Amino acid sequence: MPTPITITVGKLQLAGQLNDSPTATALAALLPVTVRMSRWGDEYYGSLSDPLDLPESEDAREAMEIGELAYWPPGNALCIFFGPTPASTGPEPRAASPVNPLGMLDSDATVLRALGATIELTMRRVQ
Repeated sequence: MPTPITITVGKLQLAGQLNDSPTATALAALLPVTVRMSRWGDEYYGSLSDPLDLPESEDAREAMEIGELAYWPPGNALCIFFGPTPASTGPEPRAASPVNPLGMLDSDATVLRALGATIELTMRRVQ
């Protein structure tokens, strides 16, 4: 069963949900988390302070959707995709290497384009 979440960046609040994959379930158990993130094209990524220590999942992939949330195992990093990245060959987001899909934002992820090179994000479970 999906886990409803909110993501807060400054005054910006986005709604979403984590899927029921093992990676997303492990992340949900850590919530709330605050992550300092860096921008790579239209993706933010940042290392989790508590390592999930999970390998690449069977559904890991590089092609993503706008608003998709993912986990990058080599960097223990949370990723949020909101448009093309330097690895993209078109308008779709593309990770640098395979990532484990975690879920989706229900809110318009493209609002993240207005933010800067680094952000601090807090993800919480909706009660």
